[in-house]
Amino acid sequence: MISDDGRPGLRSGYLTVNTTTVDTRSDTAMKQPAPISGEDVDQEQQNIRYELAILAFRLLDAEKAAAGVEPWVNSPDAYGKLLGCWQTENGPLGRLIVLRGFADDAELLRERMRARASDRPFGAGDHLTDLTTQSFVPFPFVPPVQTGQFGPAYEIRDYHLRPGGLPATMAGWRKALPARHRIDPLTVVMYALDGPDRVLQIWPFHSLDERVAIRRDLYASGQWPPPGGPEQILEATSVIAWPTQFSPLT
Repeated sequence: MISDDGRPGLRSGYLTVNTTTVDTRSDTAMKQPAPISGEDVDQEQQNIRYELAILAFRLLDAEKAAAGVEPWVNSPDAYGKLLGCWQTENGPLGRLIVLRGFADDAELLRERMRARASDRPFGAGDHLTDLTTQSFVPFPFVPPVQTGQFGPAYEIRDYHLRPGGLPATMAGWRKALPARHRIDPLTVVMYALDGPDRVLQIWPFHSLDERVAIRRDLYASGQWPPPGGPEQILEATSVIAWPTQFSPLT
């Protein structure tokens, strides 16, 4: 595969993933991110729920794993909306990460029950070695995920917080995120509905070099990290992933 800017597309586990930096399709063309002011969004937007599905596959079976995702999420009986699908490139390899949005808890639960009742969720077969689905609530001042071209390099950061650390984390992000978002637009930040206190963020970058430069400048200028945030983190992980060809976020 050759991308629109003449660079070879990235091949990882024989799945061609989307590293294109120019996309002329009207539904995925470069967009301006929705603004973040620090004020709460309206209640309907706060009711949105997200699901992050992580599909583990044998390293040579990337094409088979990806082929099962799109039919599953676009099935006539499916609930929710596909927002992004990425293949990991740094961090745990042999993973597809699928982000979907739902209008509320009830719609998310209906889709979760559909998966539980299926013997082939997300096209599961011998090529999949594991499948996990996790539920998240967006921070109340963060607008719904906006699809389009913002990458193609996406960082997915997962913070395991100390028990009770979520309120202080959200307060710090409310203060610091609006300024960072104007420089370094966020896809979403959300907290886990179940399990330990966790905060998961998705950040798009045009390149890995841009990521390093932006983070360095934000730390040097004191605009990041959020006040009181790092003190709540017990463990942090980071994954770099690239969008699949059918991902609405590219």
